[in-house]
Amino acid sequence: MFAGVLMLVNGLLGVFAGIAGIAKDDVYERVGDYVYKFDLATWGWVHLVLGLVIAATGWGILRGAGWAKAVGVALAALGIVAQFLWLPYTPVWAVISIAIGLFVIWALCTDTPEQRTGP
Repeated sequence: MFAGVLMLVNGLLGVFAGIAGIAKDDVYERVGDYVYKFDLATWGWVHLVLGLVIAATGWGILRGAGWAKAVGVALAALGIVAQFLWLPYTPVWAVISIAIGLFVIWALCTDTPEQRTGP
């Protein structure tokens, strides 16, 4: 449940970040020079699509879908890479999102059926 909630929230926040990037809002400003330079609207679309997929997978984890655990680990890893590349725009939030991704991977990889209780 922990991983599902984190993925759902992190995915929704990614959607909001993507919308702000696509709208070229004044929210984002590049901090210093960075090797991985992409257009802000491109990053907006990346975060929007990735956020939607991460949120949908988080919902799948909460529903107990069999496919969601492996997909969740893969998407959390992909989200960590995307946030690393997004560092020049939102350094603090990118580090927080990377930590959330690591918690998701940890929660999904250490979950066993014996630990689950309830119906």
